[in-house]
Amino acid sequence: MRAQANERHPDLRVALDNLLAAGGKRVRPKLVLLTGNMLGADPEKLVTLAAAIEMLHTATLVHDDLIDGSLMRRGNDTLNANWTPAATVLTGDFVFARAAKLAAETGSLTVMEEFAETLAIMVNGELTQMFDARGLASRENYYERIYAKTGSLFELSTHGAAIISPVDTEIIEKARIFGRELGTAFQIVDDILDFTGDQAAVGKPVGSDLLQGLITLPALYYIEQYPNDKQVKSLLNGHYHNEKEMAILVENIRQSNAIQLALNEAKEYASRALQSLNGQPQSEERLALESLAQYVTNRNV
Repeated sequence: MRAQANERHPDLRVALDNLLAAGGKRVRPKLVLLTGNMLGADPEKLVTLAAAIEMLHTATLVHDDLIDGSLMRRGNDTLNANWTPAATVLTGDFVFARAAKLAAETGSLTVMEEFAETLAIMVNGELTQMFDARGLASRENYYERIYAKTGSLFELSTHGAAIISPVDTEIIEKARIFGRELGTAFQIVDDILDFTGDQAAVGKPVGSDLLQGLITLPALYYIEQYPNDKQVKSLLNGHYHNEKEMAILVENIRQSNAIQLALNEAKEYASRALQSLNGQPQSEERLALESLAQYVTNRNV
């Protein structure tokens, strides 16, 4: 990943180094490597695909931080905190381009097609969230949003790894399902942490989704149980910028069973992901994937 900015503008090299040094869980490349090693893929192609997907993820974060006006991520300044919007956008574009180049180096046209389709899904999801999702209490819209935001890239990670492995179409499909279901569980837990985590750990104010008018699964459960709640009505009437009202609603959700109901649903998705591993022989990689699925639903909730 670092090598992708070699012989480029020095500021691009510095920016990419800083983006990669910021860390992160690296869950997506882990999924690529574990799935591909479990299925017998070529190690060099796997590393290339893992790097491509992590760079795609990194590029989306660069643009997301600019769109959201975020000045900090993982305790570090974002790119847009120090650069102009134009320079930030162009750097994100560069990282997208190098991610695509790495995906092409796997030598699989199918992987390239899936890579391009995933990027289109993610961008469409951002636009949908920006224009259509504010103050909308819809499960259908929620699941579409979290697939676009997270599930699609998890799906690409496991699906892509299986595509470049010497396995049949049934196993490739099971790998795709594993990534999609696990990605859904991962995002649901992220949305729970928006209510239950502390600001320092989550990296943003608690309840920030509601203040943007984004209704996630814990809020959906609460709204379904208490449709006549004063703050619920305020939210649904478009008054989600009212910090006092939303703070009360966040606390009400925290004290209700909506958090546990959302967590139960996340665990159901993780369980379905694990079921898709059935038929694979026991191996270090399979055990690691099983552990990863358990970790996803036990992250400080």
